Amino acid sequence: MIDRLTLHNFKAFQHTELTLGPLTLLTGLNSSGKSSVLQALGLLRQSYEAGDLAVSQYLPEARRAGMAVSVANQGLLLNGELVGLGTGDDVLHEDFAEDEARIGLGVDEGAYHYRWTVEYEGEQNLLPLLDVDLPYTSEGRDRPTGPEAVAPSFLTAPFQYLHADRISPAEFYPRDHHAAVGRGFLGVRGEHTVNFLRHHARDEVPEGPLHHPKAESDLLLDQTAAWMGDLCPGVDIQADAIEGADAVRLSYGFQGTLGPTRRRRPTNVGFGLTYVLPIVVACLTARPGSLVLLENPEAHLHPQGQTRMAALAAAAAAQGAQVIMETHSDHVINGVRLAVKRGRLAPGQAVFHFFRGDGTGVEVVSPRVDTDGMLDQWPTGFFDELENTLDQLIG
Repeated sequence: MIDRLTLHNFKAFQHTELTLGPLTLLTGLNSSGKSSVLQALGLLRQSYEAGDLAVSQYLPEARRAGMAVSVANQGLLLNGELVGLGTGDDVLHEDFAEDEARIGLGVDEGAYHYRWTVEYEGEQNLLPLLDVDLPYTSEGRDRPTGPEAVAPSFLTAPFQYLHADRISPAEFYPRDHHAAVGRGFLGVRGEHTVNFLRHHARDEVPEGPLHHPKAESDLLLDQTAAWMGDLCPGVDIQADAIEGADAVRLSYGFQGTLGPTRRRRPTNVGFGLTYVLPIVVACLTARPGSLVLLENPEAHLHPQGQTRMAALAAAAAAQGAQVIMETHSDHVINGVRLAVKRGRLAPGQAVFHFFRGDGTGVEVVSPRVDTDGMLDQWPTGFFDELENTLDQLIG
């Protein structure tokens, strides 16, 4: 699990260190840096999967002596499947010192500390790696080329990253076997979710925090329908392949007072059901060690559904996954506080960060939650708009 993320000269962050927990909530005003935190992790994963990030190799003798090492043909890939950040000009912090035009990303996992420093190149989308600081095992000390690096687990663990711009109701969805089956990846827009469900419908959700007690069975499709039912009572889901086409079809059914209704296309039901489906599947299929990044999971959900969404994210964290979530919803915040109060998460497992930015820099305030779900501080701007508005109405 990632315990700490360090950002240096990256976008709005001149230098920031963020503590992360099993469930981390990033909140704050628009353009205050929340998405950049998720993008930094997506950038590292994207660069690693493209083969552009040094994480485990035999380095020269200089590294054994504790010296910084330059790594040729390695770096941060700014544009790819997970994130599209533009060029070096788009990611370098505006207030950097002239002699420090370098961008650094660091991750702490328990006793292991990883740091990557890249050179700023304004028009490039692959920023060359200058220095890499990786922990090393004692094994391989006798190798003439140097010791063996310990690869960060967050780069190889099961992974989902769902952007705020997710799939909308449609007639058909892609049937990409490599993404949904080979990699188990839902896509950053959740575009492979329906095909994933079709293929994994009969996988079992193990007993534990994620297991919904009202589901018809342990099977993923029924468990998904049960959690979706918390958001829209009585709903069930069906995912079918379309014969002779590289596409799959999604349909919804509803339990009415006189029995089941006829099945409906996504385009004929509320927008929120399809929009939230990838979030539900990502959390339900998260296993111990998984990393799940979520942008605005509450979008298009009514307040009760937003609170239940927080309960689902807390259940995924309690099951052993790490969930990092950007949210604009006080209902999500309060749902996590309820999960702590009800003992589903320990206070230390829920981490809150509130971002305040002025366009050039970011201040981060981190309220702590206690066993009663109470926060130790409530900074100005931290979901206080209701009270502010009521004061104006009453005054």
